[in-house]
Amino acid sequence: MLVNNHHLIINLSVLFAKPTGIATYASQVTPFLQELNPTLLTSQDHPGFNCHNVPANMTPLQGRTGHIRRLLWTQFQLPRIYRNLQGSLLFSPLPEAPIASDCRLVVMVHDLIPLRFPRLTSPLLPYFRYYVPQVLKNSLHIVCNSQSTAKDIVDFYKISSKKITTIPLGYDPEHFKVQKSNKTGSYFLYLGRQDAYKNLHRLIAAFAALTDRSNYELYLVGSRDHRYSAQLLELSKKLGVDKQVKFLDYVSYSELPLLLAGAIALVFPSLWEGFGIPALEAMACGTPVITSNISGLPEVVGDAGILVNPYSVSSIAEAMKNVANNAQLRRDMSHKSLKRAAEFSWQKTGEKTKEILEQYI
Repeated sequence: MLVNNHHLIINLSVLFAKPTGIATYASQVTPFLQELNPTLLTSQDHPGFNCHNVPANMTPLQGRTGHIRRLLWTQFQLPRIYRNLQGSLLFSPLPEAPIASDCRLVVMVHDLIPLRFPRLTSPLLPYFRYYVPQVLKNSLHIVCNSQSTAKDIVDFYKISSKKITTIPLGYDPEHFKVQKSNKTGSYFLYLGRQDAYKNLHRLIAAFAALTDRSNYELYLVGSRDHRYSAQLLELSKKLGVDKQVKFLDYVSYSELPLLLAGAIALVFPSLWEGFGIPALEAMACGTPVITSNISGLPEVVGDAGILVNPYSVSSIAEAMKNVANNAQLRRDMSHKSLKRAAEFSWQKTGEKTKEILEQYI
C-alpha cells in the first residue's frame, strides 16, 4: 500500500465529455494507473479513484479561453493543490506543469508540430517555443509517442535522449475492428483536421490525377479550418472534382468503424504526425492505409501500408491507383493491417507508463 509520502497526482484538467487527441490519450491510459493509488485532478467522475475536483471550463471545448484558464490554473493553483494533497509526483498527459514550484514532474509530449510548421500569429508558437521547453527542463522524465517525437524533443530543445521514453499509443479493439458488413465502397477516405500541414491540397490533386476518377469519391472527414478549407474547396472546383470530393465536417465516433471499413483505403499523406492514430484505427478495421514515409507514421504502419513521399502528388496518386485497381493487393494489405494493429493496445501503453511512474514516485 502506498503511503502519503509516495503520492501520485494525475492532472486530468484537460478532460471533457467528448475527448479527442490528448484527452483520449489521458482517459485511456488512466485506468491502468489505478494500482498506483493516484489522486486525479478532474471535473469528471472516475469510479474507483480518489478524485480532487477542478473547474470544468479549462478544456479544448472552451477553445483558446479554456487553454488560457488552464495555463493560469496550472501555474497558480496546481502547486497549492499538490502541496495540500502531499503529492510526491505529478503526471501530466501533456507538456503542461507549474514552472516555478517544487512539483516533481513526469510529462507526456505528443508532437512539436507548431515548431515544424510555425504560424507567426498562432499562440501555440510562443507556447511551444518558451513554455514547453521550460516544463521539459523541469521534468524528471518525459514520455512521448514515437521515436520521431523523441528525436524532435532532442533536436528542438537539446534535451538528453536518456530523459525520454517512447511509448506507442493504442486503440479500442472493441470499437475499431472488422465489420460484419465489410464491403469495400467506392471512396477513398481521409480522417483528421483540415490543416495546411495535413497536405490535403496534394491529396485532392492526386485524386484528380486518377484516370478513372469518375468511378470514385474522396471523403474528407474532420473539422474545418477557416484559412485552409476554402482553398481546398476552390482547388477541387478548379480541378473539376468538386462533385466527388465530399467534405464531411463531423462523423460520430460510433459511425467511424463502418466508414473506415468501407473505404478503398485511408489516404493520410500528412507532412508530419507525432503518431497518427487514424492510420492505426484504419488498420484495426482491416482497411488498407496509404500514408507518408516521414515522421512517426512509418513507426505505426510498418510494412502493412504503402508509404509515399507526401510532397509528391504522383507518388500519392500511384498508390491510390494501385490499391483501387488490385483486389488481391487490398486483401494482402488488409491481412497485414490487422496483424500490425494487434501489436498496439492501450493496455500496453498504460502498463509501460505505469512502469515509468513507479520509478519516480
